[in-house]
Amino acid sequence: MKKLILFALLALVALPSAGQFTATEKATLELVADRTAYEAGANARLAGVVSIAPDWHVNSYTPTEDWMIRTELSLEWPPELTPTAEPELTYPQHKQQKFEFTEGPIAVYDGTAPIFVDVTLPADAAPGTYEIQGKLHYQACDHSRCLAPTDALASLMLTIGDGGEATNAAVFSDGNGAGTETATASAPAAATSTTESQGPNLAFILLLAFVGGFILNAMPCVLPVLSIKVFGVMRAAAEGRRHVVIGNLATTAGIVVSFWLLAGAAVGAKMAGAAVGWGVQFQQPAFVTFMTVIVMLFALNMWGLFEINLPERLAMVGSSGPQEGVAGHFASGLFATLMATPCSAPFLGTAVGFALAQASSTIFLIFTAIGLGLALPYIILAIAPGAAKVFPKPGAWMNTFKGIMGFLLAATAIWLFFVLAAQVDGASVAYVQAAILGLALCIWLASQSAGALGKRLSTVGGVAAAVLAVFLAATAPPAMASGDAKTAFHQWVAFDEAEAQRLANDENRFVFVDVTADWCVTCKAIERTVLETKEVANAFDEYGVVPMKADWTNRDDKITEFLASYGKAAVPFYVLYRPGQEPHAFNEVVTKKGLLEVLSESERVASVR
Repeated sequence: MKKLILFALLALVALPSAGQFTATEKATLELVADRTAYEAGANARLAGVVSIAPDWHVNSYTPTEDWMIRTELSLEWPPELTPTAEPELTYPQHKQQKFEFTEGPIAVYDGTAPIFVDVTLPADAAPGTYEIQGKLHYQACDHSRCLAPTDALASLMLTIGDGGEATNAAVFSDGNGAGTETATASAPAAATSTTESQGPNLAFILLLAFVGGFILNAMPCVLPVLSIKVFGVMRAAAEGRRHVVIGNLATTAGIVVSFWLLAGAAVGAKMAGAAVGWGVQFQQPAFVTFMTVIVMLFALNMWGLFEINLPERLAMVGSSGPQEGVAGHFASGLFATLMATPCSAPFLGTAVGFALAQASSTIFLIFTAIGLGLALPYIILAIAPGAAKVFPKPGAWMNTFKGIMGFLLAATAIWLFFVLAAQVDGASVAYVQAAILGLALCIWLASQSAGALGKRLSTVGGVAAAVLAVFLAATAPPAMASGDAKTAFHQWVAFDEAEAQRLANDENRFVFVDVTADWCVTCKAIERTVLETKEVANAFDEYGVVPMKADWTNRDDKITEFLASYGKAAVPFYVLYRPGQEPHAFNEVVTKKGLLEVLSESERVASVR
């Protein structure tokens, strides 16, 4: 049973899978040829015509900064038409333009940008029509923001035969094709790549990732894991240095491996043309319910229902003390990562947003840095096991401590039910709660049973109740869509990006956008301590601010794209739309002082205009 649940934890760490969200497309690709047909062995000239949306641009094939995503065309040739020599790609002349997010001008394409392909067709190609597949990899940006990288696809039917005539003169005229950026494409397919970040930029992001991962330890999401590990460290310290070192190394390994799984999910999503956000698995009611079951099992374990009578059951995966073995410590590392993902610590959103726009190796590197930051306390204890002696020695008082930790875990289950209530209808929440209550009843019956048959039947009933709870959540009707909401200080308006821009540009209004989610503990804390305070409310009234709430509790592609447009992949996130000025994006953790200062300065600039 322990191995089965451990495998389930491993699989669920990577739950945000490819295809969950699609990036906004701001460029299209069309493949054209300069003749209607070609003789075998002839030289052919093709073009990938890139059409870019108004007010948007894409980076050059030779971007100004090494961390920028280059625009790159790749072609896939049918086996019967594989070129005998590598095709040569000629990219258009880029423009140098300055944008809000750059210190100086950068190399970009906008409008229509043709990419020319000069190729020699195979001399033994049989007459007929062949399909050539094209893929354009690019990242679109406007004057102040960038979207997640994505691909545009197109195909061309190329004919081998006699009687071909010139065509597409507008594309292949003498004035076109005078580009200065050339590349050699491999046959049969040109490799598609993204430029990895190197040097100081990447080093700085890795530092942010490490610090953000470490700060996650102070977030309330990770409290249940810390409560379990503190108890385990105290018991391990009494058993000797070896138990402390092995236990903390196994926990560190569990954290790092789980972040590798998350990185793998992100890479898989990019390969499928999609994007993944931080903590999006909590948008799935089945996952929220699964975590509730796990947390309740840990709580029941702390209350003593598993320690003697059911040593091999599910809760032993997270049981406390050296007897749990390497697998248990490793699983607690996985659990730490799962519980950390609803929280976004300072610097973490910037690091994750940057990572998801980079090449695969960079994604793994940055996610590893986050994992090492989260695992830092366990790494320190593994290096210096003597530090565990600062904890009190085990004794009878630990039973009371365990009971308190159990109630903290039960409080986490209440929070998870709160998240679930925003995702599915009320009746379904009650059914899920009844199933979890049935699970707890079966565990209690097993602990009270003297016979093997009674224990076995209770265990089977408990597993069935847990599976039923997850199934009920997965098939439950969704909760009513949330719209405008009235709080003690604000009348929140449902998020609408176009309306926010209209209010700022046409009506000279300030619009404050709060991107939040019920499963984001950091979001709720900032709402209580910053946004829903009298000082901020008075400032909103004074400056006529329209408060908008973008609720990301459930999947919402528009909100995902909005986050990606600012290079973000996590909540909380805050943006202030300002009359006559570019929107101001705040750091992950906004403060009252910082918010009020931005409002005051923005009002001063607006009044001058």
